[in-house]
Amino acid sequence: MAKSSTSYVCQSCGAVSSKWAGKCESCGEWNSITEERAEAALPKGLGAKKKGRAISFAALRDEADKDYKRHVSGIKEFDRVTGGGLVPGSATLIGGDPGIGKSTLLLQAVCALSKGGARCVYISGEEAVDQVRMRARRLGLGDAPVELASATSVRDIVASIDDPQNPVDILVIDSIQTMFIDTIESAPGTVAQVRTSAQEIIRTAKARGIAAIFVGHVTKDGQIAGPRVLEHMVDTVLYFEGERSHQFRILRSVKNRFGPTDEIGVFEMAHQGLVEVENPSALFLSQRQGGVAGSAVLAALEGTRPMLVEVQALVAPSNMAAPRRAVLGWDPNRLAMIVAVMEARCGLRLSGNDIFLNIAGGIRINEPAADLAVAAALASAMEGRPLPPDTVFFGEIGLAGEVRQVAQPDLRMKEAAKLGFDRAVVPKGKKDFSAAMKDMITITETQHVQDIADLFASGGDVRKMRA
Repeated sequence: MAKSSTSYVCQSCGAVSSKWAGKCESCGEWNSITEERAEAALPKGLGAKKKGRAISFAALRDEADKDYKRHVSGIKEFDRVTGGGLVPGSATLIGGDPGIGKSTLLLQAVCALSKGGARCVYISGEEAVDQVRMRARRLGLGDAPVELASATSVRDIVASIDDPQNPVDILVIDSIQTMFIDTIESAPGTVAQVRTSAQEIIRTAKARGIAAIFVGHVTKDGQIAGPRVLEHMVDTVLYFEGERSHQFRILRSVKNRFGPTDEIGVFEMAHQGLVEVENPSALFLSQRQGGVAGSAVLAALEGTRPMLVEVQALVAPSNMAAPRRAVLGWDPNRLAMIVAVMEARCGLRLSGNDIFLNIAGGIRINEPAADLAVAAALASAMEGRPLPPDTVFFGEIGLAGEVRQVAQPDLRMKEAAKLGFDRAVVPKGKKDFSAAMKDMITITETQHVQDIADLFASGGDVRKMRA
């Protein structure tokens, strides 16, 4: 008979140790180590090792040339992030803060898919069936042919969906941290349970061509809770982001085997649920006030989507020994670098002031192309002079103060011209812009961040910046 062995596993990072400790040595988390038991392998000579079965190999080129038709929900923002729809046999993991709207988004998606003819099964381990029905009626989706269940046993779930006579097209598990397998003694939500439960459901989904969607809890740092291997097991990892004080929600793709990564979908939380925003640039700039110092417009690029957002900066004298640095929607370390570069290369005295930076609208920008817009907003706030209201900025700033090129400048400027902006301050590059682009928007090229500081010496006229 196999013997059971005891190990201690960190529920934050999955590190295994031979004894319990209050602090995990791998990730530094406190009180995250729990005891787990596993069946030990049989000793040699008692059937522990068996000869493997030969596997069959297939050619890379499929002679049948199968075309895997995606399940398209009709919710354009959701389909954009998933790469054009859900692929049969794929596994998708979506995470986000509690109450951000993950269950609402998936319920709207599966209801739209079910109305298109797909058999959709929604299994909740956190809510009763009647609670899911109440939410569907509130969203106006009570007549959708979605099959509901409240279950947490993976053995029962697999037995219910593994039916070739009545195949399931879409399966939603809300959430994976509530699922358990009865052969493992640890509690639901532990590393062993999450890993094994997901592996068993994914195996069945790929064998039957089911598009499985898992809802994952997140930690206080915003990362999906449980073992990191869970993100490696699935095909697509999505994060649902947003501030509760704002109505906007961002669905961001960080991993996608069937489409582009870093793609985003923009939604607005309304009383009837999540409403997709087809033109986020116009919405993010709708409340922008002109003639205010410290405001600059950034032409950002999220995945394949260009988007204009307002960068707001406030520089105020500080009476504290360590001036404050408050950042919303951007990397605080990146702000510290920009402040240091502007002091060393432009002579602006920013370090002795409190600095507040905000990306308006509750969106988070991750790309370095925001450097030039941030520098312009800081210089404007420091000098107390507004930037030209019809100008957009984008470009990466290096430690020497040089302005570096970024990806897809044409796409960014087309979006700016579409919203009525007349000028773009961009990095100087080797390629010349086309005549059509120059007719569309006036281009001012810059090589150094000093040009931004000189802009205010010329009275705020962008045309007097040196190229």
